[in-house]
Amino acid sequence: MNAILSQLRPAVASTLVLAAVTCGAYPLVVTGIARAAFKDQADGSLIKDASGRVVGSALIGQNFTGGNYFHPRPSAAGANGYDGVGSGGSNLGPTSRKLADQIQARVAAYRTENGLAADQPVPADAVTASGSGLDPHISQANAALQVARVAKARNLPEAKVREWVAANTDKADLGLLGELGVNVLKLNLALDQP
Repeated sequence: MNAILSQLRPAVASTLVLAAVTCGAYPLVVTGIARAAFKDQADGSLIKDASGRVVGSALIGQNFTGGNYFHPRPSAAGANGYDGVGSGGSNLGPTSRKLADQIQARVAAYRTENGLAADQPVPADAVTASGSGLDPHISQANAALQVARVAKARNLPEAKVREWVAANTDKADLGLLGELGVNVLKLNLALDQP
Protein backbone atom coordinates (compact mmCIF):
# COMPACT_ATOMS: atom_id res chain seq x y z
CA MET A 1 0.00 0.00 0.00
CA ASN A 2 2.86 2.39 0.80
CA ALA A 3 4.33 1.73 -2.65
CA ILE A 4 1.05 2.75 -4.32
CA LEU A 5 0.77 5.93 -2.23
CA SER A 6 4.39 6.84 -2.95
CA GLN A 7 3.59 6.66 -6.70
CA LEU A 8 0.16 8.30 -6.42
CA ARG A 9 1.24 11.37 -4.45
CA PRO A 10 3.72 12.74 -7.08
CA ALA A 11 1.29 11.95 -9.91
CA VAL A 12 -1.55 13.90 -8.27
CA ALA A 13 0.79 16.76 -7.33
CA SER A 14 2.16 16.95 -10.90
CA THR A 15 -1.36 16.98 -12.32
CA LEU A 16 -2.44 19.79 -10.00
CA VAL A 17 0.66 21.88 -10.73
CA LEU A 18 0.32 21.42 -14.50
CA ALA A 19 -3.41 22.20 -14.34
CA ALA A 20 -2.68 25.41 -12.43
CA VAL A 21 -0.05 26.45 -14.96
CA THR A 22 -1.84 25.45 -18.18
CA CYS A 23 -5.41 26.29 -17.11
CA GLY A 24 -4.71 29.32 -14.96
CA ALA A 25 -1.34 31.07 -15.13
CA TYR A 26 -0.59 30.67 -18.86
CA PRO A 27 -4.01 31.88 -20.14
CA LEU A 28 -3.91 34.84 -17.73
CA VAL A 29 -0.43 35.89 -18.90
CA VAL A 30 -1.29 35.51 -22.61
CA THR A 31 -4.59 37.37 -22.16
CA GLY A 32 -2.83 40.14 -20.23
CA ILE A 33 -0.19 40.56 -22.94
CA ALA A 34 -2.85 40.53 -25.67
CA ARG A 35 -4.99 43.11 -23.86
CA ALA A 36 -1.97 45.36 -23.30
CA ALA A 37 -0.47 45.07 -26.80
CA PHE A 38 -3.56 44.51 -28.97
CA LYS A 39 -6.54 45.84 -27.04
CA ASP A 40 -8.99 46.15 -29.94
CA GLN A 41 -8.18 42.71 -31.34
CA ALA A 42 -8.25 41.04 -27.91
CA ASP A 43 -11.70 42.51 -27.29
CA GLY A 44 -13.06 41.13 -30.58
CA SER A 45 -12.38 44.00 -33.01
CA LEU A 46 -15.68 45.59 -32.02
CA ILE A 47 -17.18 48.35 -34.16
CA LYS A 48 -19.17 51.17 -32.59
CA ASP A 49 -21.64 53.53 -34.23
CA ALA A 50 -21.54 57.32 -33.89
CA SER A 51 -23.27 57.14 -30.49
CA GLY A 52 -20.65 54.71 -29.12
CA ARG A 53 -22.97 51.68 -29.16
CA VAL A 54 -21.36 48.39 -30.25
CA VAL A 55 -22.98 47.30 -33.52
CA GLY A 56 -20.78 44.39 -34.54
CA SER A 57 -17.28 43.13 -35.11
CA ALA A 58 -14.92 43.83 -37.99
CA LEU A 59 -14.37 40.07 -38.14
CA ILE A 60 -17.97 38.83 -38.45
CA GLY A 61 -20.29 39.50 -41.37
CA GLN A 62 -23.82 40.84 -40.97
CA ASN A 63 -26.72 40.84 -43.39
CA PHE A 64 -27.76 44.09 -45.10
CA THR A 65 -30.67 43.96 -47.51
CA GLY A 66 -31.79 47.52 -48.26
CA GLY A 67 -31.03 49.08 -51.62
CA ASN A 68 -29.13 51.86 -49.88
CA TYR A 69 -26.61 49.44 -48.36
CA PHE A 70 -23.81 47.34 -49.76
CA HIS A 71 -24.74 43.68 -49.51
CA PRO A 72 -22.40 41.07 -48.04
CA ARG A 73 -21.62 37.59 -49.31
CA PRO A 74 -24.40 35.06 -48.94
CA SER A 75 -24.19 33.10 -45.69
CA ALA A 76 -24.78 29.42 -44.96
CA ALA A 77 -24.24 29.91 -41.20
CA GLY A 78 -27.38 28.86 -39.35
CA ALA A 79 -30.94 28.53 -40.60
CA ASN A 80 -31.24 32.17 -41.72
CA GLY A 81 -27.55 32.90 -42.31
CA TYR A 82 -25.10 35.10 -40.40
CA ASP A 83 -25.53 33.05 -37.20
CA GLY A 84 -22.26 33.08 -35.26
CA VAL A 85 -23.33 30.01 -33.29
CA GLY A 86 -24.04 28.09 -36.51
CA SER A 87 -20.86 29.14 -38.30
CA GLY A 88 -19.95 26.92 -41.21
CA GLY A 89 -20.34 26.31 -44.89
CA SER A 90 -23.21 24.63 -46.68
CA ASN A 91 -21.16 21.47 -47.34
CA LEU A 92 -22.58 21.41 -50.86
CA GLY A 93 -19.95 20.22 -53.34
CA PRO A 94 -19.17 21.43 -56.86
CA THR A 95 -21.34 18.71 -58.42
CA SER A 96 -24.35 19.50 -56.21
CA ARG A 97 -27.50 20.35 -58.18
CA LYS A 98 -28.80 22.27 -55.15
CA LEU A 99 -25.67 24.46 -55.08
CA ALA A 100 -25.87 25.08 -58.84
CA ASP A 101 -29.53 26.11 -58.51
CA GLN A 102 -28.73 28.42 -55.57
CA ILE A 103 -25.92 30.11 -57.48
CA GLN A 104 -28.04 30.51 -60.60
CA ALA A 105 -30.83 32.16 -58.57
CA ARG A 106 -28.34 34.39 -56.74
CA VAL A 107 -26.71 35.49 -60.02
CA ALA A 108 -30.10 36.46 -61.46
CA ALA A 109 -31.09 38.33 -58.29
CA TYR A 110 -27.70 40.12 -58.12
CA ARG A 111 -27.96 41.26 -61.73
CA THR A 112 -31.53 42.48 -61.22
CA GLU A 113 -30.91 44.42 -57.98
CA ASN A 114 -27.77 46.06 -59.37
CA GLY A 115 -29.19 46.82 -62.83
CA LEU A 116 -26.67 44.67 -64.69
CA ALA A 117 -27.04 43.19 -68.17
CA ALA A 118 -28.08 39.54 -68.45
CA ASP A 119 -24.59 38.57 -69.64
CA GLN A 120 -22.64 40.74 -67.15
CA PRO A 121 -20.13 38.60 -65.21
CA VAL A 122 -20.86 38.44 -61.48
CA PRO A 123 -18.02 38.08 -58.92
CA ALA A 124 -17.96 34.67 -57.24
CA ASP A 125 -18.11 36.18 -53.75
CA ALA A 126 -21.44 37.84 -54.62
CA VAL A 127 -23.16 34.47 -55.07
CA THR A 128 -21.24 31.96 -52.93
CA ALA A 129 -20.90 31.71 -49.15
CA SER A 130 -17.50 31.63 -47.50
CA GLY A 131 -16.27 28.60 -45.56
CA SER A 132 -17.40 30.09 -42.23
CA GLY A 133 -20.51 31.76 -43.63
CA LEU A 134 -19.49 34.88 -41.68
CA ASP A 135 -16.93 36.57 -43.94
CA PRO A 136 -17.19 40.33 -43.28
CA HIS A 137 -15.57 41.30 -46.60
CA ILE A 138 -16.56 41.47 -50.22
CA SER A 139 -14.20 41.80 -53.15
CA GLN A 140 -13.46 45.16 -54.72
CA ALA A 141 -15.16 43.93 -57.91
CA ASN A 142 -18.31 43.06 -55.95
CA ALA A 143 -18.33 46.48 -54.27
CA ALA A 144 -17.74 48.26 -57.60
CA LEU A 145 -20.83 46.63 -59.12
CA GLN A 146 -22.96 47.78 -56.16
CA VAL A 147 -21.78 51.43 -56.20
CA ALA A 148 -24.37 52.66 -58.73
CA ARG A 149 -27.30 51.11 -56.83
CA VAL A 150 -26.20 52.50 -53.46
CA ALA A 151 -25.40 55.95 -54.89
CA LYS A 152 -28.81 56.16 -56.56
CA ALA A 153 -30.66 54.97 -53.42
CA ARG A 154 -28.82 57.54 -51.29
CA ASN A 155 -28.96 60.31 -53.89
CA LEU A 156 -25.16 60.66 -53.81
CA PRO A 157 -22.57 61.00 -56.56
CA GLU A 158 -21.01 57.66 -57.49
CA ALA A 159 -17.53 59.17 -57.06
CA LYS A 160 -18.29 59.90 -53.37
CA VAL A 161 -19.51 56.34 -52.79
CA ARG A 162 -16.35 55.01 -54.48
CA GLU A 163 -14.29 57.11 -52.04
CA TRP A 164 -16.07 55.42 -49.11
CA VAL A 165 -15.42 52.02 -50.68
CA ALA A 166 -11.70 52.83 -50.99
CA ALA A 167 -11.55 54.13 -47.41
CA ASN A 168 -13.10 50.89 -46.09
CA THR A 169 -10.97 48.50 -48.10
CA ASP A 170 -8.65 46.47 -45.89
CA LYS A 171 -5.13 46.23 -47.26
CA ALA A 172 -3.17 42.98 -47.57
CA ASP A 173 -1.53 41.82 -44.34
CA LEU A 174 2.12 42.89 -44.24
CA GLY A 175 1.50 44.44 -47.65
CA LEU A 176 1.46 41.10 -49.48
CA LEU A 177 -0.65 38.45 -47.70
CA GLY A 178 -4.23 37.96 -48.79
CA GLU A 179 -6.47 39.90 -51.13
CA LEU A 180 -7.85 43.36 -50.62
CA GLY A 181 -11.35 43.21 -49.20
CA VAL A 182 -14.09 45.74 -48.49
CA ASN A 183 -15.47 45.47 -44.95
CA VAL A 184 -19.24 45.70 -45.48
CA LEU A 185 -20.18 46.68 -41.91
CA LYS A 186 -17.59 49.49 -41.75
CA LEU A 187 -18.58 50.74 -45.19
CA ASN A 188 -22.32 50.78 -44.42
CA LEU A 189 -21.71 52.56 -41.11
CA ALA A 190 -19.59 55.17 -42.90
CA LEU A 191 -22.44 55.71 -45.38
CA ASP A 192 -24.88 56.24 -42.51
CA GLN A 193 -22.77 58.99 -40.93
CA PRO A 194 -24.35 62.45 -41.31
